[in-house]
Amino acid sequence: MKERIKFIDLFCGIGGIRLGLDSQGFECVFSSDINTECQRTYKTNFGEEPSGDITKIDEKSIPDHDILCAGFPCQPFSISGKQKGFDDTRGTLFFDICRIINEKKPSVVFLENVKHMVHHNGGRTLQTILDKLEDLGYEVSWRVLNGVDFGVPQNRERIIIIGSLNGKFDFNKIKTVPRGRLLDFLDKEGEFEYLDPVDYTLIEKPKQQPGSGLMFAGYRNKSIRKVGVRPGTEHLSRVHKQPNRIYSVMGVHPTLPSQESSGRFFILTSDNRVRKLTINECWRIMGFPETYIKVSSVGEQYRQLGNSVCVPMITAVAEEIKNQFFGGE
Repeated sequence: MKERIKFIDLFCGIGGIRLGLDSQGFECVFSSDINTECQRTYKTNFGEEPSGDITKIDEKSIPDHDILCAGFPCQPFSISGKQKGFDDTRGTLFFDICRIINEKKPSVVFLENVKHMVHHNGGRTLQTILDKLEDLGYEVSWRVLNGVDFGVPQNRERIIIIGSLNGKFDFNKIKTVPRGRLLDFLDKEGEFEYLDPVDYTLIEKPKQQPGSGLMFAGYRNKSIRKVGVRPGTEHLSRVHKQPNRIYSVMGVHPTLPSQESSGRFFILTSDNRVRKLTINECWRIMGFPETYIKVSSVGEQYRQLGNSVCVPMITAVAEEIKNQFFGGE
């Protein structure tokens, strides 16, 4: 690997992607995020305050770099299909990524987004993104990866898109690890918030779902709409929202969402009690290091985590970017 591969960190949030690339010896030369709380957390941990609104940043002012990283918001695209130029992405934040790529021509483009992008707008949004990167001269590949395959007990699926000027990225070479249990990531002691047994119902003999690794164990006794729901399936209904569900620590945890700012994540512990997952446990199952400094309110931390990435998954991708495009060690 040549000396100090440089990258930029767009829509950087609290730096989850940066942690993964830093671990491989890459050097961050520019970061950007519009959220002031994320900026504060990022500066506290990395010593640099991200630039603000990417739409107002001149692409010529951004330092030269080898890798462009962006965990960008998925906005609707007004026009789909392969067309030259940026007309079909103008008005979206992806256009800002494109104009930076067009100006700086990094060797590698590393994009991350929610799994739903695969199906957004009938698949046309993803196709537009792939087409634009190809128009800009990149060979592009993508895959949906899951955090549970990289050492964290969270079923968190994200699409990763890699574009390169020097050949197509091979996702098959990414190293995965056996799935773990939520039990092994829990705090040993603390002021846990337990539910009274009258406030929840457990199901008998919960089974682990083979695909996700989840073990649905019960639900809080909250009233829900039951019209149109088959008898006996009320607790499984889509109208029974995620914050009311309880999962066993012998399996993994569902995706931490950005909309949940109250931390209503309930687990069935190994001693058959139900409590909330603590904020520190949430940081842990996202793969952030214990040394990471949290400066925002607890509610804001839940939002930040919900918008972030599983760090070990990003690390594994970054390692293969290094191996495949920059000569490895």
